[in-house]
Amino acid sequence: MSTVNHFFADLGEAGWNQLLPARQPQPTLENDIDADYLIIGAGFAGLAAARRLMQLEKDAKIVLLEARQVGEGPSGRNSGFMIDLPHEVSSSHYAGQASRDQIQIRMNRTAIEFARKMVDSYHLPEEAYLPTGKINAAATKAGLDHNESYARHLDALGEPCRMLDAAEMQSLTGSDYYQGGLWTPGTAIIQPAMYIRGIADGLVDAGCHLFEQSPVIDLKVQGQYWRITTESGSVKAAKTILAVNGLIQNFGYYRRRLMHFNLYASMTRELSELEVNQLGGESRWAFTPADPLGSTVRRIDGTGGHRLLIRNRCTYEPGLRLPNDRLERISADHDRAFYSRFPMLKHVSMEYRWSGRLCLSRNSVWAIGEVEKNLFSACCQNGLGSTKGTIAGIVAAEMACEKPAESLVPEFIHEALPQKLFPEPLMSLGVSNYLKYREWRAGREL
Repeated sequence: MSTVNHFFADLGEAGWNQLLPARQPQPTLENDIDADYLIIGAGFAGLAAARRLMQLEKDAKIVLLEARQVGEGPSGRNSGFMIDLPHEVSSSHYAGQASRDQIQIRMNRTAIEFARKMVDSYHLPEEAYLPTGKINAAATKAGLDHNESYARHLDALGEPCRMLDAAEMQSLTGSDYYQGGLWTPGTAIIQPAMYIRGIADGLVDAGCHLFEQSPVIDLKVQGQYWRITTESGSVKAAKTILAVNGLIQNFGYYRRRLMHFNLYASMTRELSELEVNQLGGESRWAFTPADPLGSTVRRIDGTGGHRLLIRNRCTYEPGLRLPNDRLERISADHDRAFYSRFPMLKHVSMEYRWSGRLCLSRNSVWAIGEVEKNLFSACCQNGLGSTKGTIAGIVAAEMACEKPAESLVPEFIHEALPQKLFPEPLMSLGVSNYLKYREWRAGREL
């Protein structure tokens, strides 16, 4: 039996969600019900798990619980990159071991194709999912070197990519800040809240039972079943999937094995026609930084008009709580990074600022598997929540319904457990100082 402590280390209202029309949420769980499968968490992993179970067990009753309204949690605070290529955020240029990277690429592409089919099946708008590729943007000589090293790695893997020079980057962005870029074609760019909300509503229309604003406060074994209790109801399920990423430690699993970080983003108000003309460049593009600790930047054109988003700064938060003034203190860094890139927009203010959580393990492995009989984990996405979360959901669903012969990701292997963390305060001091050093090294990439 486990009593679950629920709290959310999120600050601010994510711009992605605020740009969309008001949505009628699904009801709160207010009764005691039974299910064949219960999924806790309606983010990337939970939605993928529900979709995969519905494909494999067409007559099963599948219940999905979300602690908040769909799209308000980490998935709706994501920067919106479904990346197919190696993206090891703890390295200097994202690459890992070649053999492992090749397997990861195939799994990532399975997840991206799975997402595309959901988008098509549920008739989501075009801007929810754009298979346009992405650019690693370099603002320094060191950034260019990172890109060149990564390009050599991709070339050895047989993966296409193209280097962009400073003139091409300025033509694309309207800014002369960047010295070059590395374009790769396989990334899908999503509007995270539009994607999550649309998939959730599509699953409900297809027969999934979704309950929102229904945080779990207790779970326990009851005979051959798991009973999950909320404030006003309960679910008795034959099998349960925990798709809650780092919050799985609050359910009693993987404690002292998961590292919790927060990233921070700001989104401008809508640009006027004059400001769009002053900026120039193309209306949509998406940059990840050549240095993993640099600034992610996106320009969007769709619901909410022309806007720019910038994301940078990373803090280690083992307690999963943030001081209330954190966004205010980090906003100066966002403004500096934004105005240095786009001085022609010096009068444009930020309308939305928010934080978002991610979860890593020391040895870069997932927390996926059967943690107790008929209780499965689909967690620890190691900084690539949209893609790896989708993989985790697919894998956990296939484990739960015991149909390995039909696996979409046959190359997934059970890895070692996430390594134990060092004792506190040594762990926090080490990670925090390492982040500060890496951000200092990033220089103008930040």
